[in-house]
Amino acid sequence: MATPIRRVVMGHDDNGKAVVIEDGPAPFVHINPKNDDDWSTDLWRTGETPAKIVQRHDEPTLGPRRQMPQKNGSVFRINHFAPETEDVRNRTVEEARAAFRALGNEPASTYGRGGSHPASHRTETIDYALILSGEITMVIDDGEVELKAGDVVIQCGTNHAWVNRSDKACEVMFVLLDGEFDPDLAAKFPQGD
Repeated sequence: MATPIRRVVMGHDDNGKAVVIEDGPAPFVHINPKNDDDWSTDLWRTGETPAKIVQRHDEPTLGPRRQMPQKNGSVFRINHFAPETEDVRNRTVEEARAAFRALGNEPASTYGRGGSHPASHRTETIDYALILSGEITMVIDDGEVELKAGDVVIQCGTNHAWVNRSDKACEVMFVLLDGEFDPDLAAKFPQGD
């Protein structure tokens, strides 16, 4: 069951002074339909750079689940990774693509096109990841990186998968920034990525 995350949203009153606009559970939680111990909470989204700062923001996280930020935007979320199951480890290429389709980003899936794990993916973003609790393995093209609470990863549009091989959940905070691949770099990716 997803644990609610308290979110305090600040804004301005009619005189321009700082005020709390909202204080309560973040409203957008995506629970994996195949494993209710695997979920993510979108905490905030922006849709432009520079981000427009207004007196009171409308709720930016509602609507269908979107893995990626909007063009020139950002996403701030916390993922709760359950220990990996046999079902995930043994997914077919089509099942892996369907999982990313459910996240609104089927093209990100690289399994069967260079990705070595069913959760392998590449996004046209710069991602900041902070391991909040537990431990997780980042599977990359030619290896793996073991990460634990307090470690930070800067993901620069690279092919990777997050795999929890422990017996406890792992929580990771992500900030995704919209990016654009350099054409010379993109030409080096396996076809279809």
